[in-house]
Amino acid sequence: MAGSLVVGTAACSDEDPAAGGLNLDGKKAAAMAEYKAGDQFKATEPLDVSLLYLDQAHYPLKNDWLLWSEITKRTNVTLKPTVVPYSDYDQKRGLLISSGNAPTILSKTYPGQEEAFVSSGAILPVSDYIDLMPHFKDKIEKWKLQPELNTLRQEDGKFYLLPGVHENVWQDYSLAFRTDELARLNLSTPKNWDEVYTVLKAIKAANPDSYPLSDRFEGKSILNYAGQTFGTQAGWGYVKNTTWNESAQKFDFTGVTPEYKQLVEFFRKLVAEGLMDPESFTQKDDAAIQKFAGGKSFAISSNAQNIVNDYRPNIAKIPGATVAKIPLPAGPKGDVIRGTRLENGLMISAKAAESDKFVATMQFIDWLWYSDEGQEFAKWGVLGTTYDKDGGKRALKSDIAFGGMNAGAPKNLQRDFGFQGGVFAYGGSTELLQSMFTEEEIAFQKTMANKKVLPLAPPAPFDEVERERATLWESPLKDYVTQSTLQFILGSRDMSTWDAYVKELDAKGMSEYMQLVNSAYDRYKKKNG
Repeated sequence: MAGSLVVGTAACSDEDPAAGGLNLDGKKAAAMAEYKAGDQFKATEPLDVSLLYLDQAHYPLKNDWLLWSEITKRTNVTLKPTVVPYSDYDQKRGLLISSGNAPTILSKTYPGQEEAFVSSGAILPVSDYIDLMPHFKDKIEKWKLQPELNTLRQEDGKFYLLPGVHENVWQDYSLAFRTDELARLNLSTPKNWDEVYTVLKAIKAANPDSYPLSDRFEGKSILNYAGQTFGTQAGWGYVKNTTWNESAQKFDFTGVTPEYKQLVEFFRKLVAEGLMDPESFTQKDDAAIQKFAGGKSFAISSNAQNIVNDYRPNIAKIPGATVAKIPLPAGPKGDVIRGTRLENGLMISAKAAESDKFVATMQFIDWLWYSDEGQEFAKWGVLGTTYDKDGGKRALKSDIAFGGMNAGAPKNLQRDFGFQGGVFAYGGSTELLQSMFTEEEIAFQKTMANKKVLPLAPPAPFDEVERERATLWESPLKDYVTQSTLQFILGSRDMSTWDAYVKELDAKGMSEYMQLVNSAYDRYKKKNG
């Protein structure tokens, strides 16, 4: 299994070998007869493909974007988007799938989110069809991504998500500090979380009316990136309730592990000592940004674009103010990151396989999401129109801005052209990923590349009956952990009640749920090695 890319049904001599032995007769209209890695896909007749599209408020979809017309020009495909705002996306996607009215492509789906839809048969077992996707297959083989891909496999051995794939593990989010304040107080850049605490304490002493750290993303970002260095998952990273215990060779319930408790205690200490704004876990992003801009806080979570788009423009009114991301601080687990090279990707509606243009649809998806050319197009746009390329180095046209490039230019790559929009432009080579990075961010990534990458958890997929049982426990347990974590951190619940909290989770089915998870793991290991 580990070295295999296709888990298909038994092949028959009269079946098409191009899809793991599955019969594709009558499904090749508009498809290219010869299509391999490196080829430009172009449908042999016009093809309409429906797409669930996540709409972002700061670059809302426009029908006249160059993105749409250029896709049609290059591929003979017209995308038909069902537009859903960010705030409703997960719920709307689930409703469309369960109603049987889902578009063909269900984009912006993170690994693990597909599991709820597997047993219904509403989404395609895409692993049966990746022989139709030579660019995807090439990247899996070239970058040795089979271990990551295996983490997506369900109990039947198949996977149902086409993930975005990166060449290397990379980390974007970390803490950003007002570096002028660090210099003024003669403070070194903190290298671990103990030093973060010490630095925040020094800033508090110098600015007693401030909260040195007032965070955005409702605290979910900082709990996520800090959590991995504590050896646990939290915040955005708390996708499942389980953490792999390498030494015990079993899964533990994340929210009760010693590592999770240690993480909670650390942030409880920050809040209790006035070093972290308690509103960090509830306030809107704009409120956190304004506190930082007004000199009321000196640290905030950030990715590369937040530095350029949000923080530097907003602190410009403070004389001498500077800001930068710091390398992710090391934690009790060491100088580590939890890495997967999988990104959000897409599910495909099972109905797509009934279409006479199914093969062409899969070829199109393969080209736009997984070919070097398609990924560069989705990210940079059209050569000679939105960017130029000289000796392999790309540069936006001078009248087009994005991130830190061409600040103040009259046009914007996302808002005015539709490129670098998040629905298409995930994954790819490290060179392409970093092609839009500032020199500052490239230096940050070089530092991050020296960190140890923690091993992936093995698969533990449920069968259909187990999935139904697990569904009764998963969300209530996760919701209770999230609620209680906030209470502990903010001090509305005392840490001395931790044992009681563990018993409360047990009363909600924690032990039964973990028995289910570990029996699924044992079965998968026995079957697949």
